[in-house]
Amino acid sequence: MPIRVVVSGTGKMGQQLLEAFAAADDVEVVGVLEKFSDGDRYTLPAGGVVPLAQEVQALTGWGADVVVDFTNAAWTSELLPVAIASGVRPVIGTSGISEALLAASVRGCAARALGGVVAANFALGAVMMMHLARVAAPFFEAVEVIEQHHDGKVDAPSGTGMATAEAMREARGSDFRRNVADRETLPNARGAALGGVTLHAVRLPGLVAHQTVLFGGLGETLTIRHDSMNRDSFMPGVLRATRAAMELDHLVVGLDRVLGLRSD
Repeated sequence: MPIRVVVSGTGKMGQQLLEAFAAADDVEVVGVLEKFSDGDRYTLPAGGVVPLAQEVQALTGWGADVVVDFTNAAWTSELLPVAIASGVRPVIGTSGISEALLAASVRGCAARALGGVVAANFALGAVMMMHLARVAAPFFEAVEVIEQHHDGKVDAPSGTGMATAEAMREARGSDFRRNVADRETLPNARGAALGGVTLHAVRLPGLVAHQTVLFGGLGETLTIRHDSMNRDSFMPGVLRATRAAMELDHLVVGLDRVLGLRSD
């Protein structure tokens, strides 16, 4: 039996998801959620028509196994409780969801033995970049993260940038040693700080999603960089997470855990 999937959102990422699921033999899209659409039917990119709804409560009636959402924190905050209460496994790539919502979702999935995945980034190369940064973190005193995204991205720093900083801080067990300018000619010229990691957010047309982790040590630097050239790069990770959600009995935070890079 194919995995019955609902796609939440019909923007650029939503369209990419619909195309990826259409190409997968073991997935069937059974509905689409889109707050800003009219009508009650949606024509899929590969042909065929599925139900369309503007309210998250519609999810309860479509017999879905998994809902995949890469929209925004406000919409995801409505969607997650409804999905979990309805027994629909969440696969979430939205940035900026609150710690309280995440904790409640973990508890809700555990209570229902429901699988799911929440991840800051679904590009396999980005996950490897974050993993390697975590491995290197205990060996360096200072590190800066430069994340670059398209100019339509609403949050800064990115979820990936913050997750990378938090993971490096955790691996190190203490804050990094951060350079603080004696005099900033312009406010915030040195960027934001998290756990002693300096974070720089670049927003420009022409970019998709890119991140550089730059470690500094005595007489040397180490650079770890990942580039997503287009949204295709996220699809293998989304498909892995969608399939994994069917086998899990709890909500996993981080695609690295799905890939076996972390077991905690």
